[in-house]
Amino acid sequence: MGVREVSESVEDVIRSLTREVSDFPEPGIQFKDLTPVLADPKGLAVVTGALAEIAAGADLVAGIDARGFLLGGAVAHKLGIGVLAIRKGGKLPPPVHSQNYSLEYGTATLEIPADGIDLTGCRIVIIDDVLATGGTLAAAGALLAASGAEVPIAAVVLELSGLGGRDKISPLPVTSLQTV
Repeated sequence: MGVREVSESVEDVIRSLTREVSDFPEPGIQFKDLTPVLADPKGLAVVTGALAEIAAGADLVAGIDARGFLLGGAVAHKLGIGVLAIRKGGKLPPPVHSQNYSLEYGTATLEIPADGIDLTGCRIVIIDDVLATGGTLAAAGALLAASGAEVPIAAVVLELSGLGGRDKISPLPVTSLQTV
């Protein structure tokens, strides 16, 4: 009888590879940097596999600018479906569908192409790296819904639970691979 390998949970892999940066972007903030998770072959494989399980059955995966592009593309590839990049305002040629949303200090815009992709009735799962205050994810869901898509769920690698993002995106269900 061989030695049984104990596999780490998704949460353990994310926790072990996440870099914590004190006082960034401002004093008192403990920034969670997922860059090492994505750069590590095991980390990327574990996260991509877990997100793909959540997105199973989707027609398309939508990744939010910018880390959501990386994750969304990897998940879409794993599922054998396409990926839609939800871009920050001003990055796409017209015509575009756009959605404005509020940030802590101002507003921002998300966009998708208005031509070339018919999203009507398409089941799209939104993928992003972090759920914090929820503004970006809520705007992405509204943008896709206004474009005729059905958005059954969103999935993120890390949720910062103390910032109320889950409440802001309600009633859109969200699955987080790790919550802190």
